[in-house]
Amino acid sequence: MAVGFAPAILLAALLLADLLLGGLLLGADPALAGPPFATDDPEPTDTGHWEDYLFSQAVRADHMTSGTALGLEVNYGAAPDLQTSITIPLNDAPDNNDRTQYGPGPIILGVKYRFIEEDDDGWRPQVSFYPSINVPLDIHEGTTKTQEYFPIWAQKSFGAWTSFGGGGYWINPGTDDRDYWFAGWALLRRVLPDLQLGAEIFHQTPNRTGQQSQTSYNGAFLFDLNDNWHIVGSAGSGIVHATTTNQFSYYFALEWTK
Repeated sequence: MAVGFAPAILLAALLLADLLLGGLLLGADPALAGPPFATDDPEPTDTGHWEDYLFSQAVRADHMTSGTALGLEVNYGAAPDLQTSITIPLNDAPDNNDRTQYGPGPIILGVKYRFIEEDDDGWRPQVSFYPSINVPLDIHEGTTKTQEYFPIWAQKSFGAWTSFGGGGYWINPGTDDRDYWFAGWALLRRVLPDLQLGAEIFHQTPNRTGQQSQTSYNGAFLFDLNDNWHIVGSAGSGIVHATTTNQFSYYFALEWTK
């Protein structure tokens, strides 16, 4: 019964956060990048504004599918060039009998700081440092240690085009776990006043003993329903070692900005 109510609970949390934290702030432009890409962008949420995602994502590998059945990501522009973030996921994964099990995933806490501003008339990109920490909640899943991520992201815009990417190092403690690297790059273009299309390619080194590295791609879209509501999504698969790392993956979210 609790699992059945989880989507409603997360939706209520999103609306409550919007009402209590959003206040009377008026519309902010949505960020150009970040979700639905695996590759992040350096652009922080505008000061005093919010950028929230109610999302679902999954990866199929070794003929098994796992991911986040429903998650909530909340980003806030705490100061000029500074964004705070929290993500609360409800994860799903198959058990030994191939039955889907649900449980709380790790809470993700992050701070994005932009230390180089983009030169609109030149070639200098904007650059940010976006460290985060994953705090596990479901100890029965066997993940009882925190993970830390230390990436650098850069972005440059040229008219309707936006290019962004970078990567960083994951600290991933555990008996069979390994620290690993992630790197990616994406290209995004506004093709209609309310629609952006993009693609990315990314690479991740093994995060467990005996696991293979992966190189994958995604195609993505960002569609503005109005000034505050947006739909974003992506889908793709692996290029290298796809069967064991990424046969198919997707991300889909309802985004709210204010």
